[in-house]
Amino acid sequence: MSFFTYMLRCADGSYYIGHTDDLDARVAQHQHGEIPGYTHTRRPLELVWAENFPDRDQAFAVEQQLKGWSRAKKEALIRGDWDAVRALSRRGTILRDEASPSSASPQDERMQKDTVMSAHPEEALSEAEVPSRRAPAIVLVRPQLGENIGKAARAMLNFGLTEMRLVAPRDGWPNPSAGPAASGADIVLERAQVFDSVAEAVADCQHIYATTVRKRGVTKPVVTPEEAAQEMRAAPGKSAILFGPERSGLETDDVAVARKILTVPINPEFGSLNLAQAVILVAYEWSKHAPSEAEGGVALASPPSVEIDPPAPQEELDGMIGQLDTMLDKAGYFFPPDRAPSTRRTLRTLLTKPGWNSMEVRTLRGVLSSLANPRQR
Repeated sequence: MSFFTYMLRCADGSYYIGHTDDLDARVAQHQHGEIPGYTHTRRPLELVWAENFPDRDQAFAVEQQLKGWSRAKKEALIRGDWDAVRALSRRGTILRDEASPSSASPQDERMQKDTVMSAHPEEALSEAEVPSRRAPAIVLVRPQLGENIGKAARAMLNFGLTEMRLVAPRDGWPNPSAGPAASGADIVLERAQVFDSVAEAVADCQHIYATTVRKRGVTKPVVTPEEAAQEMRAAPGKSAILFGPERSGLETDDVAVARKILTVPINPEFGSLNLAQAVILVAYEWSKHAPSEAEGGVALASPPSVEIDPPAPQEELDGMIGQLDTMLDKAGYFFPPDRAPSTRRTLRTLLTKPGWNSMEVRTLRGVLSSLANPRQR
């Protein structure tokens, strides 16, 4: 069986790169708008380059490489100008099959996985698109709405998961409603695989978890998302996590396929998570135990921390408290007089709690000065 890496020129002049096991059918799906995501709003499309490979891994590896190339380098490949491709590589080379003549068409150029070497860093595929070696497959069993599939894809990609498998989606696949709901997680939808049964979807997996919060009459070990993530991180082999239909969840026969049940402590009076919520909860726990970037994992980022100004010196704080005390004394606030010491202690306690920095102290003193000496208008 052959697999193809292909490149389409879109109506806006941009390029789309993907891989498939049926080139003609996939190009037709793109042309008819049946593939949600990037090409759906950029038709008509033109197939400008394709190459076949003996297995999916090689086709996927070349897709990854080409997606990181500059526009000039992609167009050199389309022209079959290998001298230009090499010149644009900066570091590393892409070698042709020595048996191919220099005048051969792009389809005759044999690009092998082991001869496609990483080029300049800015030409590398984004980390979000590189699946971890042990990243689990997210298996949606009989999903009902395209919107929910898209939202699940969005949840996955937020935490570096890209492998989605669909079992008998109710409305078929591709589903045009999935793309908008994915909010840019097109790579997950484009690579989603469809299966007729749960057994087929997890046939290559050694560790299978069924997500459910209900008792299903099946006796299996029960783990939390965190425990499952730790197990998947440590165990060799492929893992898969099953999620059931939106309305009813996994059926007993679906759970029976799994090795373990994955569940979370939840309100017993309202045990209902929607599909995307369940996926993002599990994906987040996976991300906490995922392989490091050096091991081939995805580098996740937190919002940048902002350095907080240090607290103001006590002298500045005492000055602010003294200014307020003077104003309140003039206004007759400390009454009756015998309560004044207690009231002053309460005010000092109140004003020393927030940990004011120097700018905040100066600002508040400016406010007090304005109150004490209002401008004439």
